[in-house]
Amino acid sequence: MTKLTTEERQSLIDLANEARRRAYVPYSKYPVGAALRTKSGRLYTGVNVENAAYPHTMCAERVAIFKAVSEGETEFDVMAVVTNNGGSPCGGCRQVMAEFGLDTIVLIADGNGVFKKEMTVADLLPEAFTPKHLL
Repeated sequence: MTKLTTEERQSLIDLANEARRRAYVPYSKYPVGAALRTKSGRLYTGVNVENAAYPHTMCAERVAIFKAVSEGETEFDVMAVVTNNGGSPCGGCRQVMAEFGLDTIVLIADGNGVFKKEMTVADLLPEAFTPKHLL
């Protein structure tokens, strides 16, 4: 597993927090920003995008992952997630994260950019259903 320096951790949190300002959240008023670093070192951000038809809302974590995948990146190193109160990713996002690696580090921070917690996707989603279960 990658060992992050304090500066790397804060840089990713700051990037996610900056992205959070662009969230489209007219209904929940709960902006979320994500910053994803791939194993190749590329960075992708995401924000939550709400929709009046609520099931069609997309979370920031999935936006960042889908942007990376659309650019050919499927191996992830670390993701920072910033919410107003330091909330953690939803179940759907946890499952999408698990698709690309249980060892990916997840950093959680609040809207002031204060680091709250570090864990892996495996910690977030124990007993994850992964591609190996389809064999």
